[in-house]
Amino acid sequence: MAYRDLLNRLPAPVRWLAPPAVLLACTAGLVASWSGEPDVAPPEPSADAAQYCRALDAALPAEVLGHARRDPSPASPYTAAWASSPRTVLTCGGDRPEFLDDGTRTGPCVDEVSWGMVEDGSGGYRFATGLRKAYVVVEVPAGAYGNYADPLGSLAGAVRSTVPTWDGKADSGCLDETS
Repeated sequence: MAYRDLLNRLPAPVRWLAPPAVLLACTAGLVASWSGEPDVAPPEPSADAAQYCRALDAALPAEVLGHARRDPSPASPYTAAWASSPRTVLTCGGDRPEFLDDGTRTGPCVDEVSWGMVEDGSGGYRFATGLRKAYVVVEVPAGAYGNYADPLGSLAGAVRSTVPTWDGKADSGCLDETS
């Protein structure tokens, strides 16, 4: 009864506004804590691959074709993302993507980096390096860019300079017939 008496002593406007104010505060707290973007699980690379991936993370651009870098959570040197919806996600140091085992999944060669590619089933594409000492995977969702391979031009230079090929030579997929 003491609680009810306390409420009855409050002025009427306070009693009327208290429940909506509490509801509004709870809603604002939930909205602020929810980013709306799913988390990206960072890969667990080997010690050697981790070294290359940390260097790649430091070399990645702050912006890709007008999309600012907004890394996923949890923060990790093995993941990066640009834009928010739809967002392009890069992971480094994970397991070899299965689609690289299919010889027909060759993709573009950009700035001396050869990429394998596969459609993601939603109109976007997944790209992966195959001949480097750490696997770099780039997921490009449908509608993120005018051309699905556009972001590779912004990322390939960082990949080429930080993640070496297995044999120290140019990616074989980037060599033309006269090389």
